[in-house]
Amino acid sequence: MTPDSPSPIAFQGEPGAYSEAAVLEHFGPDTPTIPCESFDAVFSVVDDEQAACGLIAIENSLAGSIHNNYDLLLRHSLWITGEHYLRVHHCLIANPGVSMADLRKVISHPQALAQCSGYLRSHQLPAEVFYDTAGSVKHLKETGAPDMAGIASRRAADVYGMEVLEEGIEDNQANFTRFLVISREPCDPGENAKTTIVFSLKNQPGSLYKALSVFALRDIDLTKIESRPMVGRPWEYLFYIDLLGAASQPHVARALANLEEYAISLRILGSYPRQGIG
Repeated sequence: MTPDSPSPIAFQGEPGAYSEAAVLEHFGPDTPTIPCESFDAVFSVVDDEQAACGLIAIENSLAGSIHNNYDLLLRHSLWITGEHYLRVHHCLIANPGVSMADLRKVISHPQALAQCSGYLRSHQLPAEVFYDTAGSVKHLKETGAPDMAGIASRRAADVYGMEVLEEGIEDNQANFTRFLVISREPCDPGENAKTTIVFSLKNQPGSLYKALSVFALRDIDLTKIESRPMVGRPWEYLFYIDLLGAASQPHVARALANLEEYAISLRILGSYPRQGIG
């Protein structure tokens, strides 16, 4: 990499994965990428300065939150510096020359299979779980399977030189995945900002009500609330909140200072530019 070349961005999955497509949409089509086997590896690559930052999936509009990534945000000392919404278009992909009539099995990540279950049933195609969407297409390429297809993005088909048998096979067209940018340093989020925090509370009546009231009293919009169990402390929880506004804005700063009066712990995971669903 030359001094003037863009810094690489880490993502989870094989080349051609939806996460890589999100990287290229968010940072630009010429952005170099570092594929990682796991989300944990994405955090480690950014921690070790092998990548400028990473892009991790945090929730899907159909499948819900990716809970492990909330735990990783807490475990690492990285900052959230951006978000990106990717419209997920699932494709049925096979080796060149393979037709629908040839298919005996479809492989893909379990979420992709679940999101296309109606389509698979209507075509009487048995499904088998694979570790990754793009990985399923890579596997078809390596094996030359004449009776099998994968479910992945059109980009995955292009990357591995495979054929798209049908596009847009997802059962629900309102299928979006939200990604977070993670970096070693915080950013200036600008005026249209979102902030993510995590806090814990005493297990006593009214504690969560009091915590949330600090935002309601100041008309701060909470766009997401997620609870996660505290490791080693049964029936106690961490609360992750996305709120509109930057931590540096006076009304948000006052709310967070007020929250500290009730919280056992409070950590700001990042304030970053807010992105709408495109």
